[in-house]
Amino acid sequence: MSQKLKITQVRSAIGRHVSQKKTVRALGIRKMHQTVVHDDTPQIRGMITKVRHLLEVEEVDA
Repeated sequence: MSQKLKITQVRSAIGRHVSQKKTVRALGIRKMHQTVVHDDTPQIRGMITKVRHLLEVEEVDA
């Protein structure tokens, strides 16, 4: 089974650096409290690390 990550935005990106806003957008998140599911890859983990203060992440089995 492949590992998946459930990512939810819990804090606003308003007032953050442009690169952080673009990272949240690149994860596929458009609105507050929106949840997306991604494969657990090093690229996704790196994006999550960059904006970890804005997100809530859960591991789910797929």
